[in-house]
Amino acid sequence: MAEPRLLLFDTASLYFRAFHGVPTTLRSPDGRPVNAVRGLLDFLARFITDYAPTQVACCWDDAWRPAWRVALLPSYKAHRVAYRDVEQVPEELVAQVPLIREVLAALGLVVVGAPDCEADDVIGTLATASAVPTDIVTGDRDLFQLVDDDRSVRVLYVGRGVANHDRVDADWLRAKYGIDGAGYVDFAVLRGDPSDGLPGVAGIGEKTAARLVADHRDLAGIMGAATSGRLSPTLTARLAAAVGYLGPAQEVVAVRTDVPLPPLELTLPRTPADPQRFADLTDLLGLGGSAERIVAALARG
Repeated sequence: MAEPRLLLFDTASLYFRAFHGVPTTLRSPDGRPVNAVRGLLDFLARFITDYAPTQVACCWDDAWRPAWRVALLPSYKAHRVAYRDVEQVPEELVAQVPLIREVLAALGLVVVGAPDCEADDVIGTLATASAVPTDIVTGDRDLFQLVDDDRSVRVLYVGRGVANHDRVDADWLRAKYGIDGAGYVDFAVLRGDPSDGLPGVAGIGEKTAARLVADHRDLAGIMGAATSGRLSPTLTARLAAAVGYLGPAQEVVAVRTDVPLPPLELTLPRTPADPQRFADLTDLLGLGGSAERIVAALARG
């Protein structure tokens, strides 16, 4: 009997990567782009095959830019806004998102979202509640904060590509940054992240941020060191200038682990939940080998 294991997919992170990595010339018989659909299915098939989970959840951004995060830090993802609060997304990808939902439903892969929450928050909640080893598949470094060797929570980070993904555990984090998962939020706040509209603390880069967290544990310890004169005058001045940013940014970067979710049945299906609908979608969208690979991955799971 397979060892219980939970696999959590950061779905939007993966279908964006699929869209940009697979040519849009890949189209359905009726001419619609299906590169994100097919690429996502191939990604899911690969991870399900390689990691043999017994439970799977496709976590969803019900809100890509939650109002409560924007209220704390107005710059959060602001550079990605097309108008009002609509994200800049290529039209050829927008058209594929409902198709992705249909295909996942036909397969019986559970999609989990929550009001005014990002997929990160759903992932944080499921990973924290999990009683079995858990792997998180994402291209988002913020989820490194969930890495916990004691609870067997890892991140399968696809930042360098799905084929070259990193298995991020505590040793990996220490080798890369000199910190552990628990220190990642404060490290990210200090360093900043332009891709999320986090300015960071001016004059503090990745190495200094990592050193401060390693030496003083967290933001409270770092600020205590600054006010007691244990940091250089330059560092103390830089932190003092950013004091209005640090607290709100810490709340923004920290993923929620308490999102109310309904009871979920996450057992990996061995065959498509609605085989006729999946067959119809396979024909309609021309899913070809991608459909074959995900069905084979389920059967082997």
